[in-house]
Amino acid sequence: MPSTTSAPVPQRTGATPSARPWPAVLALAAATFAVVTTEMLPVGLLTPLGAGLHVSAGTAGLAVTLPGLVAAASAPLLPLAVRRADRRTVLCVLLLLLAAANLLCALAPHLAVLLLARALVGVCIGGVWAIAAGLGTRLLPPERAGRATALIFSGIAVASVLGVPAGTLLGSLTGWRWAFAALAGLALAVTAALYLALPPLPPGSPVRPGTFAGLLRTAGVARGLLAVLLLVTGHFAAYTYVRPVLDRIPGLGAGTVSTLLLGYGLAGVAGTFVGGALAARDPRRTLPAIAAGLGTVVLLLIPAAGSLAASTTLLVLWGLVYGGVSVSAQNWLSAAAPRAREAGSALFAGVFNTAIALGAFTGGRTADALGPTAVLVAGGALALLALPAALGAGTRCPETAGDRSPRERV
Repeated sequence: MPSTTSAPVPQRTGATPSARPWPAVLALAAATFAVVTTEMLPVGLLTPLGAGLHVSAGTAGLAVTLPGLVAAASAPLLPLAVRRADRRTVLCVLLLLLAAANLLCALAPHLAVLLLARALVGVCIGGVWAIAAGLGTRLLPPERAGRATALIFSGIAVASVLGVPAGTLLGSLTGWRWAFAALAGLALAVTAALYLALPPLPPGSPVRPGTFAGLLRTAGVARGLLAVLLLVTGHFAAYTYVRPVLDRIPGLGAGTVSTLLLGYGLAGVAGTFVGGALAARDPRRTLPAIAAGLGTVVLLLIPAAGSLAASTTLLVLWGLVYGGVSVSAQNWLSAAAPRAREAGSALFAGVFNTAIALGAFTGGRTADALGPTAVLVAGGALALLALPAALGAGTRCPETAGDRSPRERV
């Protein structure tokens, strides 16, 4: 979901900077890491998860689809529902709920209970993303708020590229239920960190339903969100079912799969910083280049099915390219909606999680009907379809960015 290593400095809300800002920012980064790792954990555990609950890999993919849908709805709705609540209290409650949901996943006797727990996970994802995204400007003065916002979002990036491989490795060693139990413990630890590190955070300017409508009527924002929707849907259509795709490689064991996914994750971390640097210099070209690169790499995995070396190389390139998606899209949206950042972040989180759900659903139906090769075709094609939308979005970025003051252009 959205992440950035060079986000523009958000506008101040009139709040006094925190006396201990960086521990608070790190706690928020840990919260985003925890929710996104929980969201994506089933990606690396689809085969054992399906076997343990006696369902197909495509059906097990609902564990990714459902929280994505719930998160997409929660991201804009939860800020409206808790507009008068202290943000520290809201975040602590969400992380406690996340711990309970993960524990329920670990104990789930059948698919229905697991999906109930995953729906609760979706509430946590949407709420944490929408609220945490705008807190950097309340914790630090304007000249440091951009760096704080980047660090908060980095929890999402690191979760996407490292949390899933680490969870997959733990699941391979101890079983998928213990992987969920470990995340329950992590959520409890993050709850304590948020309570101790965050100052009281009374609500700032309330988000109203009309704010979202106004943003969606802005052509530049709408085009950018469309590009994100297509690109992320394509990625997750293929990546949610990367385990069955890798299982095609002759003689590949579970331990090797975990190692490959870890390599993907490390490449993704590098891609986050590379993408951030490129997006800061030329956001108009970065997102289209990522769309073209991602679609091409995913499609090339089809003829590479019989070669471990070729598949490994392409998987690493996949991680490198996808690592720049969130940072590039976040930079674009921050520039396109500089005066409505909290609402823009909520919309971005909603679209991103909708795309995760659509991608997982599309990949699941395709995998069950046509097999893993067709999943790669669908994912690559959707990513390439994002190219014209990204080109259209990028043409408007300098116009909106130019409206900001020099202090905002970081």
